[in-house]
Formats: sequence, C-alpha cells, structure tokens
Amino acid sequence: MKKLLLLPALLAFITGVFAQPNPTVQKYAKIISPELAIKHLSILASDEYEGRETGKPGAEKAANYIANEFKALGLKPIINGSYFFDVPLAENVFNVDSFTINGTSFSNGKDFYSFTPAGDNKINVSDFVFVGYGIGTDSYDDLKGIDITGKVVLVINDGEPFTKGISKISGTDKKSYWATNRNKRIQFLQSKNPALILAASPAVAGNIKRFGAAITSGRLSIKKEAGSSSTNKVAIYSITTDIADLLLKASGKTYAGLKALIDSTGTPQTQILNATINTTFSSGSKDVKAVDVLGFLPGSDPKLKDEVLVISGHYDHIGMLPEATKGDRINNGADDDGSGTTAVLELARAFSQAQKDGKGPKRSILFLGNVGEEKGLLGSEYYTDHPVIPLENTITDLNIDMIGRVGFEYIGKPDSANYVYVIGSSMLSTDLHNVGEKANSTYTNLKLDYKYDDPNDPNRFYYRSDHYNFAKHGVPIIFYFNGVHADYHGVGDEVSKINFPLLAKRAQLVFYTAWDLANADKRPVVDGKK
Repeated sequence: MKKLLLLPALLAFITGVFAQPNPTVQKYAKIISPELAIKHLSILASDEYEGRETGKPGAEKAANYIANEFKALGLKPIINGSYFFDVPLAENVFNVDSFTINGTSFSNGKDFYSFTPAGDNKINVSDFVFVGYGIGTDSYDDLKGIDITGKVVLVINDGEPFTKGISKISGTDKKSYWATNRNKRIQFLQSKNPALILAASPAVAGNIKRFGAAITSGRLSIKKEAGSSSTNKVAIYSITTDIADLLLKASGKTYAGLKALIDSTGTPQTQILNATINTTFSSGSKDVKAVDVLGFLPGSDPKLKDEVLVISGHYDHIGMLPEATKGDRINNGADDDGSGTTAVLELARAFSQAQKDGKGPKRSILFLGNVGEEKGLLGSEYYTDHPVIPLENTITDLNIDMIGRVGFEYIGKPDSANYVYVIGSSMLSTDLHNVGEKANSTYTNLKLDYKYDDPNDPNRFYYRSDHYNFAKHGVPIIFYFNGVHADYHGVGDEVSKINFPLLAKRAQLVFYTAWDLANADKRPVVDGKK
C-alpha cells in the first residue's frame, strides 16, 4: 500500500526534474534552420563585404543588410525611427618620423611597429633602463628600488620568469596573469611614466612579416568628450629581438642571455645601460562612421514588457590584408562572427513569427548587432555606457560569438559536433545558469562545456566579447562560443567550412534559453560578482 502511495509522488518528482518539451516552443525553434543560416551567412561573409572591418564600406553593407532584415521581420526601429545607433569613433594615427639606435635608422612597419597615440615628442638620450620582464609583485619585482620616470626602458614583452619549471609570480607551473594578459606589463610600466617603452618580443618579426606596414595603421577608439585626451602618455615601440640586441651590444649582453639569466636565477637584472637613442613622433585623429544595429520586439505582458532581454552578436570582422598580399586577401569572418550575426537574425525571425501568431514573448527583446568588437568591444561599450533601454531594465544579455565551427579541443572527438562552450552563465546569476541548463536538457542536449567559464582562465574569453560590457554593469550574461580553430582571424574563415546543422542547433539552444527568460514570471536574480 505504501509503495502505491509513493508512486504518484515519485512521478511528480521525475516530471519536475525532467521538464517536458513544449510543442509551441519547438514549433518556432524549427524556424532556426541550416538553410536559413546558409542564406544569411553566404551574404554576410561574401567577398563583397570585404571582411566587414569597422569604419569601412563592408561593415556599412553588413549594417544595412541587418537593418533591412529587421525591417522585413517587423521589428521596431527605436533610435528616432531608425535601426542605427551611432557609435562615435575616432581613428587615432601615430607617426614615428624617425627612430635611430647608435646611428642606425629603423622604419615603423618595416623594422618595428608602433600605433598607440602618445602626443608629439622628441627624445634624445644616451642611456636606457633594461627592466627585465617589467613585472612588479611581492614575490618578484623588476622595478624595485628604481625610478624610470622620463627614461627610455627596454622590456622583455614575452612570458615571465620560470625557474626550474615554476613561475616566480604564480608559484606554480602555470603562467600568471602577467603573462596571459598581453597588456598587463605595459600598463604597469606606463603607470611609472617613462619617456618611451621599447617592448621586445620574438613575435614582432612574424607580425611585421604577416601584416607589413598595415600593422601601423590607425587604431579606433570611442571618441572622447570635448576637452579630454585620446592619447596615452607613453609611446610604445614593439621591437624585434635583433633591435634589442643592438641596444645591448655595447654592454656585451644579449636579449636571450639576459632572459636566460633571469629565468635561471629567478632574480631581476634591472640595470642602466648605454646606447644612443633618438626618435621623433606625432599623433593625429579623424572621425569614423560606425553604427550598432538595433531591432526591438515589444513584449506582450503589460507588467513585464518594460523588462528587456538582449540577444547580441558582433557583425564586424578584421577586413582585408594589405594590397601587396598574394592570393586571398579577404578575412571573410564566416565563423567570427558571421555565425553569431546569422544566429541573431534567425532568432529574430523565430520570435517575430511567434508574435505574429499571438505567441509573442511577455518581455521585450532587443536584437543587437554590435560594431567594433574586433577593435576592442567598442560598439557594446558605447551602448552600455549610453543605453537606449536602461540597463536596470535589461534582464540578461545572450551573446553569440563563433558558433559555426569545431574548435581545436574537439577535433576528432566523437562528440565534436554536439557541444558548445558556455561562458559566464553563473558568474552573476545562479538563476540564469539554471535556465540555460534546463533549456539544454529539455530540448537540445548539447554538451555544455564550462572549461572557459572562469574570469581567471588564461585565455580570458570572458573578457573578450561584447557580453563583458553588460556584465561589468551587473547585467547577467551568457556567452556562446565554439572555441578557437586554425582559421581564427585568418583568410581561411570561409562559409565553406561552416557546419550549418551545428550552427542551427547551437542557435536553437539560445532560442530555448531566451524563450524561458522572456516568459518567466521573474527575471534572473543577480547573486554573483561582476
């Protein structure tokens, strides 16, 4: 008798744990298809769009394509009747007019490179400070007891001191943040106000060979308010190890020798050395046209429609290689992030059709195509600093950046076409994480890989796409990502290499998650840290 009484309770428990699929939701999820993805991506990642570089004609074409799709779907233009949200950018140009070491001249973009505006200056010195790895911590400090204000400094801009396989900074066999964050040591040195930073690395020669003079082209930034400066205080020249050896020649030392000495002893080798260094540089800027593309789907519930779910993906990419490049010059960016932009358009179609059928979401949804992600998350930074919809009304950002390929770590594995990296879902909201898990277990059954779901992950993916600008303002986020592959930021990122069924399945996971968020009685509770 007791067993019979327990059976209904057990069934109820099982039903609660294993949520039953909703046929209505599945109906609209099927709109998200490989065929529709092929249609959009074949246009967005075509040669005609020239790699969609921010500020260039290709990006403008992509923005117009997205806006026209939003209009055709019936999404609302909420920027004074427009789908375009102006992002005021400036192209900051840095010119190195001359650079000589001991009388030998070097050319920017040919022998070394520098592109970070630092005002106008002329530097003539007869010595410099070798500052080792340029690291300052309690366990290891290259700058202890030395003032580099107004000095020219030479830094090993590669790695960190490892003695017998153990990092002097982390105290483990793992690299520390000083090595995994390419800007950390440079920002630390800049804070000490030197006159010039000469950052030496073996990677410099390869970068020059790959990009040529284009590596010195102007860098984009959000246009500063009137009266503020858009330049850094300190110029940075990225130099080859050969140039570093020329600087060190009079001392009888070499770049490799000093690096090996620091590594073997675990002791800084900071010292003042002689060399004649002369350089003159200047800065300038010009305005650049750029837009985010916003399509708005109003919610159906009078009590919830003021709350908004954002579904985002960046439509820009890195453009073309220099004209002198032989063969294919166009970085089509089919995966990065044509795949994410395509997913945003597919989700917009699915939700729009649901609304037309009287099944529209209770909350409003903002479909957001970001510009300038490849230039430093610029479009999303400007939007979140100047939100069209108040961020306090924004319940979540679901950001899609690269979902059309298989990353390095899954190539050859049996489940290679049934996974997605999920980043950030629990960092700000346990509720959000649970919604994502439930949507997947109920509908898509992808392997949700949380390997990179860590703000301290050496790859720092949590900080490297547009969701981060929402997260830093306290808006919960999920970042969907397939991982890096051999064609990442290369001309091989072509439409022909996209796995369209996989793209569609991952996009459907975002749709199911978005459906639950847009229709839930309560928004995700923020119970984590930024």
